[in-house]
Amino acid sequence: MIHPSAIIDPSARIADDVRIGPYTVIGGDVTIGGGTRIGSHVVIHGPAAIGKDNRIFQFASLGEEPQDLSYKGEGTRLEIGDRNIIREYVSFNRGTTKGGGLTQIGDDNLFMAYCHIGHDSAVGSKNVFANSASLAGHVTVGDQCTLGGFTLVHQFTALGSHAFTSMGAAINRDVPPFVIVSGNYARSYGINKVGLKRKGFSADCIAAILTAYKLMVRNRHSRQQAFEKLEPLIAQYDAVAEFVSFIENSARGIVK
Repeated sequence: MIHPSAIIDPSARIADDVRIGPYTVIGGDVTIGGGTRIGSHVVIHGPAAIGKDNRIFQFASLGEEPQDLSYKGEGTRLEIGDRNIIREYVSFNRGTTKGGGLTQIGDDNLFMAYCHIGHDSAVGSKNVFANSASLAGHVTVGDQCTLGGFTLVHQFTALGSHAFTSMGAAINRDVPPFVIVSGNYARSYGINKVGLKRKGFSADCIAAILTAYKLMVRNRHSRQQAFEKLEPLIAQYDAVAEFVSFIENSARGIVK
């Protein structure tokens, strides 16, 4: 299962059925779960934990030191969940001590070629990162988001679940759940109705999310006025409650 040209640190803990291609280098304090397949010329540095059934393509770089001048060799970590597809030239950096020490990736994500996940970022599950979509440090991405090719996300920014970014979007503010953003710098262009319908959201729920979007993003109501108008929908739909809570807790302000 392991090509003889691969270089594996003796301290690495690798499940018996993991496949590792030619010239791949796996450093110390790395754990790799069963069923994972790793292509040729991949470099994985620890401390790092990689879950089960991941597919890592050639030339990926995982667990390298963070690109942060304050980093002084501390033992920070990268954690990757299960069933992720990590394509060519993707890079995930470990965390920094000032950012909590951990970069974390969930399950069932697709990272197309040349994507970058910066230090101390947290990515949820079932997301799609198109080619060269990149996160700076300290970025949070929820679940089931789609990031268009060459999307760039500023540090300390958050993307809510089911958000959608167009190709080349430059994001310097938080993107609420369910919202479509586009442009440089990015602006919001409504909610992701088609995506939500495909994911099983009911027509009534989508309509309620759209109402919340209009009141809290598009209209000139104060947040308190919008919240008062939305109270019945918040009580009825978890998705509306999630949308409102995200905006209420946004540290950077939201894309409008």
